[in-house]
Amino acid sequence: MNYESAGIQLQSKMGKGNTALILDPFLDGMRGAGAEVELFYAKKLKINPCQVCYICYFKTPGKCFQKDDMQMLLPKLRGADIWVFATPVYMLGVTGPMKNLMDRMNPFYLPFFELRDGHSWVILREGVKEGKVVLVSSCAFWEMDNFDLLLTHMKAFFENPAREFAGALLRPHADLLRPLMAEGVPLNDIFEAAKEAGRQLVGDGKMTPETLTTVSRELMPLEMFLQSTNQAAQEALDALKKE
Repeated sequence: MNYESAGIQLQSKMGKGNTALILDPFLDGMRGAGAEVELFYAKKLKINPCQVCYICYFKTPGKCFQKDDMQMLLPKLRGADIWVFATPVYMLGVTGPMKNLMDRMNPFYLPFFELRDGHSWVILREGVKEGKVVLVSSCAFWEMDNFDLLLTHMKAFFENPAREFAGALLRPHADLLRPLMAEGVPLNDIFEAAKEAGRQLVGDGKMTPETLTTVSRELMPLEMFLQSTNQAAQEALDALKKE
């Protein structure tokens, strides 16, 4: 199947942060399996907040009145088979840029409701392709449950536009990745698993639990993590005091 995908990276470091360490090989795996991939950085885009004016429902159906970069992005999302949303977790939930973009996807819907599986949902407009969505995320915290609020929000949001949530590549205590690599600690299995997840998604339509588990695997025990992180923070504070 010839997939077209729209990857949206919403982290502030734009390709140089921890999330990119997982996203980049994942997208490479998708490309290797034949997908056409476009990557957009939300920080570089001008995306105004949704005004909840309903103009895209009634006055100009399917079109927002705001003249910003969503005019370019919405058609690409409308026709993509796979959406890849990549964002760090800062304070346990959806980041501001991601929520802003999600709010601006209102033009994809009709101003009517339908009942599906006992729940009322808005109806997708004709011409908006159904497909899959994947989340890629990283956080500095050690535990996997720090992704819970983000996962809940993403799964609920994408159930509405009839997108299949195909899974998430999650990297906890991601601040350790670069220091450990600098020390020569072998981490290639993590990045190879991220690449394999991209190949699986395009080739098989799903990612295996084993592959996703490898992406998230423990880098060091919790007690060692606490000691290492606190020591690094103290050293940074001490260095600032000397300036």
